[in-house]
Amino acid sequence: MIDIKKRSRCSSLILLNAPEGKCRKLKASMGDHTMELLEAIHKRRAVRNYRDERPSQQQLRSLVEAASWAPSAMNDQDWHFIVITDRNILDRISLEAKVWLLNAGEQNEHLRKILSDPQSHLLHHAPALIIIAAPAEHKWAAENCALAAENLMLVAADMGLGSCWIGLVQNWLNCSEGRKLVGLSANDRVVAPIIVGYAQRAVLYRPPLYC
Repeated sequence: MIDIKKRSRCSSLILLNAPEGKCRKLKASMGDHTMELLEAIHKRRAVRNYRDERPSQQQLRSLVEAASWAPSAMNDQDWHFIVITDRNILDRISLEAKVWLLNAGEQNEHLRKILSDPQSHLLHHAPALIIIAAPAEHKWAAENCALAAENLMLVAADMGLGSCWIGLVQNWLNCSEGRKLVGLSANDRVVAPIIVGYAQRAVLYRPPLYC
């Protein structure tokens, strides 16, 4: 069974009439996690090693909720959110994307070694994948989804979760087979496939190269 949950523009807008109530609901669902914004920005890192433990449904819902508060061009909020926790589907996405990239003639030698290694997993065995997509014809779809993705990753850091934007699976998810697997129409474009979970080990924090 495919464990996929979709959030569309309409469902993201349900509570916009009462933002204070929505904020309280979001804060309550996050429990005692009240990290300062700058701390979350400094703490967020790309995590590529995950424990098997899956974030709760409430945590995943809170991440999507936070993402839906991102700014968007003309307040269009044209994004869709798909949450996948089915291990078979996650493994298939990794395998199919690897084959697709090799057949597409990937030229980077380092990447080709990774793609050719049967032990490599493009989703790093993460227990959850959140896909942010939007209608392909919308002019600012990529920018809107990127803003939503940053919200999501910052709140994940606040919750003690790791995350990573996996660009290597993006093109395969946008082919017809990939769209069909995750339930997207031909008119939608995947912008941000983000894995989420608990880091297997402590993340090394480094300051920016230029600051």
